[in-house]
Amino acid sequence: MNIFNSYQNTEPKFRTITTLIMPLVMVSVIMAEWSGSYISYVISALLILLYLSMSLNDLSLSRKLFIVLGSILTLVSILVLPDWTKVSIEALTKSTFVATFFLSLCCLRKAASSSPAMEKCGRYLAEQKTSIRYLTLTFGGHMFGVILSFGSISLLGSLAEKGSSEIKDPDSRALNRKAMLLAVQRGFVAMTCWSPLTFSIAITTSVIPNTTWTGAALSCIISAIILITVGWFLDYVATRKVKSRMQIPDLKTSGTWHTLIPLAFIFITLLGIIFTLMNYTNLNAVPVVMFVVPIYSIIWIAYQNTGNTKKIIYNTAHRVDEFINEDIYNYKQELIVLIMAAFIGIMGSSLINHFAGESISFLNGIPAPIILIAIVWIMPVCGQIGMNPILAVYMIGPLIPSAEIMGIPPNSVIVALCAGWAITGISSPFTASTLLIAKLGRVTPHYAGLNWNGLFTIIGGVLLSIWVIIANEFVVI
Repeated sequence: MNIFNSYQNTEPKFRTITTLIMPLVMVSVIMAEWSGSYISYVISALLILLYLSMSLNDLSLSRKLFIVLGSILTLVSILVLPDWTKVSIEALTKSTFVATFFLSLCCLRKAASSSPAMEKCGRYLAEQKTSIRYLTLTFGGHMFGVILSFGSISLLGSLAEKGSSEIKDPDSRALNRKAMLLAVQRGFVAMTCWSPLTFSIAITTSVIPNTTWTGAALSCIISAIILITVGWFLDYVATRKVKSRMQIPDLKTSGTWHTLIPLAFIFITLLGIIFTLMNYTNLNAVPVVMFVVPIYSIIWIAYQNTGNTKKIIYNTAHRVDEFINEDIYNYKQELIVLIMAAFIGIMGSSLINHFAGESISFLNGIPAPIILIAIVWIMPVCGQIGMNPILAVYMIGPLIPSAEIMGIPPNSVIVALCAGWAITGISSPFTASTLLIAKLGRVTPHYAGLNWNGLFTIIGGVLLSIWVIIANEFVVI
């Protein structure tokens, strides 16, 4: 009997255990990140192992393959690594870290999804006149990306697709849809260069020793500006080419600029609280984010239900219960990918070090600028062969020569990795952003990643390669 099918009858039991396990994982990881307690890390590792053992039912083939590959790497490590227990625990704890960060961000998405103000703000950005629509949607993809993560593409992309459907001429409609979707996606991937509420920052700073978000933030923000500028320039050139033969009408705009105030308020207050706590506690951004975001989300949900005390308490408790008992379970497919990507990356990196440790020691002699440029490009290359950016960073991160050996600030590596992550997000046909854009644009993911964004990837990659060298010399601390 197929081992996966043997779990088909465990669905109710799995749902119950998931309800109990994942909140406990979140609590133990947050405690571990704040206190540095090894016991909390071990507890979280054991809990996530139990979660995986109960997750074999109702999985897609790709998720099953992830688990099979992870099991094979574990077996190989047992046979060849003298410290396989330590490596396995590290891989599991990193997996719990990734899962907790993901669920923390989902809390914010849960709060934002029920906010009428966020929907009005998104509609206002999508309905601007043609001359500034690209910039407003890029701005929206960037700002909403901080709050909604990939949900920003679903929200703004859906509004853009709906708006373009009102254009009667099919060629103009297709052109408008493409431009609007690319604006959203490029604004979103630029955000992944710098925001502390992204996996790119969370994972790279956890993999590369002695790094901080604050130390890399300025350089990473400039990376984002570079990508936004490249996107605007390419859209400007493309629009000029077709302007003479295609007319894209303006859409009817609803609302005024005041509609953006709630978005700005959430953005400023959330990042302000995170930054203040970082300074007060001397912690890195990631543990602060994992602690602050769920609490902030609950307060936001409560605010949406203001009216009377009973309504606030009841509706807020209902939404929290819904998240724990329904949403976490429904995120099972995404959680398996994230957990196993981190696990496979760490186990794979450890095995590569074991089998080819001496062979790859030549990397220590390569000049730092070449390594930084290679980091920018190896990420999108990995993306083209189906490697999740999380898996890629956990795989190649430990293989990068230490900053001390290269004679550079450790945060320079963060700038390069985040730049490569952003380029991967726009070009790989396997990333969530490209899959969403392709679906909304009614094209294949490969076409959206390589045809729509091929030139953007090349120009953006070249400019970011130059920038990481300049930043390493003059900006990064």
